[in-house]
Amino acid sequence: MTKMSKFPIARLLVLIGVLFQGSRQATIKVDPASLPTFQTPSQVFKIVDKETVILPCEVSNPGHYVLAWKRGIAVLSAGNMKVSPDPRISLVNGYNLQIKEAGPQDAGDYVCQIGTLEPREITHTVEILVPPRIHYVSSNGRMEVKKGTSVRLECKASGNPVPKITWSRRNNLLPGGEQTTVTPVLVLDSVDRHQAGVYQCTASNGVGEDVTQQIVLHVLYPPEISVERPVVHSAEGYEAQLVCIVHGESQPEVLWYRDTMQLDTTERRIMESRGSRHTLVIRKVQHSDFGNYTCVADNQLGKTRKSVQLSGLPNTAKFSSASRGQWRDSYNISWAVESLSPIVEYKLLFRRLPDTPLTSEDGHPQPLHHQSQKKIFPMRENRTHTSYMGGGFGRTFFDRRHEWRDVILPANGKATTVYNSGVQSMSYLIKGLDPGQNYEAKVESRNKFGWSSPSEPFSFQTTDNENEIRDLHVRIQSSSPSPGSIQYGRLDIMALLVLAALLFT
Repeated sequence: MTKMSKFPIARLLVLIGVLFQGSRQATIKVDPASLPTFQTPSQVFKIVDKETVILPCEVSNPGHYVLAWKRGIAVLSAGNMKVSPDPRISLVNGYNLQIKEAGPQDAGDYVCQIGTLEPREITHTVEILVPPRIHYVSSNGRMEVKKGTSVRLECKASGNPVPKITWSRRNNLLPGGEQTTVTPVLVLDSVDRHQAGVYQCTASNGVGEDVTQQIVLHVLYPPEISVERPVVHSAEGYEAQLVCIVHGESQPEVLWYRDTMQLDTTERRIMESRGSRHTLVIRKVQHSDFGNYTCVADNQLGKTRKSVQLSGLPNTAKFSSASRGQWRDSYNISWAVESLSPIVEYKLLFRRLPDTPLTSEDGHPQPLHHQSQKKIFPMRENRTHTSYMGGGFGRTFFDRRHEWRDVILPANGKATTVYNSGVQSMSYLIKGLDPGQNYEAKVESRNKFGWSSPSEPFSFQTTDNENEIRDLHVRIQSSSPSPGSIQYGRLDIMALLVLAALLFT
């Protein structure tokens, strides 16, 4: 008989001995104080997959009783003899049960039992902690959808404990504005190009390293165009750049048109493309180049167009003076205009706002839209006009100080003008104003190509302080003034002495 055939018989004899010993105890009176007791309590062991675990079973006063390890109905050891054929299982340091490279199949309850008349036992529970593993992502990590559709991004993972799935987006926030969100399924409604990108799902359960997989989402959509500047201001002899920003999936073809004629590359006209930026460059602009241009983008899903105007007109003026003036009855107003052609003249429009103007939330007066623009001199008195009312004549009072006044200012006139790299600045002293009142102003600029659009309304205020320093200019009306024209000169010595006397009295 071989050694291998003897080993099962030996195990059988041990089990028969355990049973025989139990039957002997049934006929023997036993002193409870002499019975063995456990020195280790029942415990729960949580170990990481593939680690070794030792289940303790220390007994005091074991006597002649047999100690056995069981798992379910299977006997793993009896006394000092291992019964289980699993080579990973062994007894160490007495009756402690060792399991090497424990895996999920080893999870469960292990019982250490003493073969007394009424068996005594402790139970250890083994839990195997398994690091997370992602075993499924939608569409194998790559999705293509059309604009406007809804998308479900799904990520499944296994492990013990059950992993938590966290979504993020590479180099961007999630569409809802969050940095991350915890959910096994991420739903995106009515997607557009802004939702495209790389989405990452991360599985974590506190065991081992977190694992991450990604889903690349492509959104197919017709071309979308935005223009960098709807109106490009230039001048003869300069270079102009008309820019369209084009997005589309798949990549659109971009063409340029002048009115209805498609443009080709010439010595003076170049078409450049860098990523989504498409530029029509016109070198040495000629007068005939001014007009409307259109960029047209086309892909399999549609065609889109946007227009850009090349203009020689000045840009809209921007005011630069402080909103609160230094003087009671005058105000020094300043503005700047970008124009590559020299400005010929300006039209300054201003008016006094009503004494109780409508105010915005920040407390500033809101501009009022005027009925008409008239060239008149500043006037302090109220004017009246007669109107027909309800079948009879009535007298209605109308304060003409609230009408718009305009002044035509030659760019090379006596008002201050500065020309610097296409930006032309202007300063003008408005006189004949009322103290402590709110005014608004607008300005238009003209070069050889025509008038610019009116500027945005600008609000300013005169001071009501009696002790301000008076400016040293006076208004001088010419012998034959034209309506709305005002001329200025310096005080002579006598006027200066009179002014000094007034200030020091």
